[in-house]
Order: sequence, then C-alpha cells, then structure tokens
Amino acid sequence: MTLHLQPVRVATGSEDGDGQLVFADGFLVAVLVQLSGQHGAFAGMWFLEAGFGLTAVMSAPLFLDLDAAQDWIGRHLSMKRGSG
Repeated sequence: MTLHLQPVRVATGSEDGDGQLVFADGFLVAVLVQLSGQHGAFAGMWFLEAGFGLTAVMSAPLFLDLDAAQDWIGRHLSMKRGSG
C-alpha cells in the first residue's frame, strides 16, 4: 500500500487551516487538519478531520507530525484489511 499526501486548505468552521488529503493506492482515505494556535498546547499537531472507508473511526489520536499520522493510517488500513 502506498500513501500519498496532497496539501489542501480546509474550512474547519473556526478558522481555515492547513490540511492534507491522504490517498492510499489512489483512493481518498482521510483528511488531516493541522491544529491552529487556538488549540493551545495542541497547536501544530494533526487531527483526523475525516476518515473514509477503513479509516472512518469514532476516535483517532492526535498526531505530532505527518509521519506519525501516516504510520497510524497505514497500520490501521493494514490491520482492517488483514482481519476481513
């Protein structure tokens, strides 16, 4: 499985933010948003704004950086695919 990120601006409601569309093997699987300064100690971290298909989860952790987010997405997709 190959993950590909594409930068995007996301209208989050509180303020527009930097985001990344995440594709796995050409399919959109997630939208990540970088938390702004209004999130205090969490500013700069990445949040799973939306997951699709196998990444549609009720609760995902905050990620320190994009590498951590990609690792989580890759593990999650692999785990789900392996169990089905």
